Amino acid sequence: MLAVGALLLTAACGKRTAGNEVPAETKDNRAQPTGTESNDSDTGGIVIGRDVKLTADNPINYSFANVSVHDPSIVEDNGTYYIFGSHLAAAKSKDLMNWELIGSGVNASNPIIPNALEEMREAFEWSKTNTFWAPDVIRLKNGKYYMYYCTCEGSSPLSALGVAVSDDIEGPYRDLGIILKSGMGYDMPSEDGNMYNANVHPNVVDPCLFYDTEGRLWMVYGSYSGGIYILEMDPETGFPLNKGYGKKILGGNHARIEGPFVLYSPETGYYYLFLSFGGLDSKGGYNIRVARSKNPDGPYYDASGNDMINCKGAPGTFFHDPSIEGYGVKLMGGHRFAWIEGEQSKIRFGYLSPGHNSAYYDEKTGKYFLIFHTRFEGRGEVHEVRVHQFFINEDGWPVVAPYRYTGETLGTYTKEQVTGIYKYINHGKSINREAIVSELIQLNEDYTITGAVKGTWKLKDDGRSVEIVIGEEVYKGVFVMQWDEYGKKNVMTFTALSDTGVAIWGSGIWAIE
Repeated sequence: MLAVGALLLTAACGKRTAGNEVPAETKDNRAQPTGTESNDSDTGGIVIGRDVKLTADNPINYSFANVSVHDPSIVEDNGTYYIFGSHLAAAKSKDLMNWELIGSGVNASNPIIPNALEEMREAFEWSKTNTFWAPDVIRLKNGKYYMYYCTCEGSSPLSALGVAVSDDIEGPYRDLGIILKSGMGYDMPSEDGNMYNANVHPNVVDPCLFYDTEGRLWMVYGSYSGGIYILEMDPETGFPLNKGYGKKILGGNHARIEGPFVLYSPETGYYYLFLSFGGLDSKGGYNIRVARSKNPDGPYYDASGNDMINCKGAPGTFFHDPSIEGYGVKLMGGHRFAWIEGEQSKIRFGYLSPGHNSAYYDEKTGKYFLIFHTRFEGRGEVHEVRVHQFFINEDGWPVVAPYRYTGETLGTYTKEQVTGIYKYINHGKSINREAIVSELIQLNEDYTITGAVKGTWKLKDDGRSVEIVIGEEVYKGVFVMQWDEYGKKNVMTFTALSDTGVAIWGSGIWAIE
């Protein structure tokens, strides 16, 4: 009920370019058992020979202009990428690496909505707050830009979700009014006509608008409380077609799930529903998960075949992570690739609580991107936007590149180019509050895997797809050359997903010149 919900919602809102191929002359740089002395780091029994080039002859650096936009929702317009986030923050970029802040904060100097407190007075008065939470911007068929904004009291699901319009994507946006409310008291009915129940009804925040393949417009939304809902919208007006909260997709009983974002893939014919599980702060365990459906409004399933409608907190529980950890394909959580003696940058800060993502598919290049904010080890609640490329594996599931995007493109590789020692991360299924630290494994020439885990591996005929077998789990993904930010070197990486939705990453330790 509302009184219960009030106790539970506080955490709920809330250059060089890697080429397509590895040069053939680098094949001798990867590690093979040599019997020579290893370094002093914990190598799990793997010998790192002195002939393994751990540092590049010419350290590689990229230029970034980082930005802090919490809950970044991406939209492309005329060759420029825009992200809109909480607290009326927005930024733009031409390359997904260098961002320029457009505005931040609910204040008169913010060009997005200069007079927001007056413009959206009804929403602020309803939700008893003075700031915005995660918005979404979409261009409708009339050529105008529609911002779906939300305001929330913060310690309860007392929220308003409204829409504003602008002729320019950067604003100013003019309010068109509230379209949904939540957190009603006993003296007024909720949007579906019944008494508001925070265990069942949604907190009307975190909107995401998208078109389906038939041109119908949908809005998926929700955070904690009663779960994630979807509502069909009028593509002409941008308002809901019908009264009420719409259709529930998953969640309930205050399960820590929020930030829904739907991306359609013409490659697979699936709608992918991205979600954030856990809490958004540095100790909250935020992590990015995904489910998919052939229909925009579901039902959505994970890799194990679980219907996500069953993903919710146990009755009578609050923030009960064990109820939900088994659901959804966990793509990324807190993690760190550990330093090895002989590499650059001994001090490294891994990601903590990466989440509230959006996603983008570039029709021209066929590339997919995951856009999210993350906190970092040792940096408190400081957060920045990160962009990682992702790929679709042979089972039709996203697999995320281990490192941030620097323009890399999938290449084709030989067995010799991918064989060697890797820093290995298994993201598992837990809502992990501390970074999962890499261990060492080796992809051997005889297609066995040794080190922290044992198994077998296979490079497919296309020269990029990989199949890894560890125990009874079969992981499918791709090899891709990427930039190791701390190591200042290009390395071979792999990203793969098991049949049960467990993601693993590998980062090669040898420098590719």
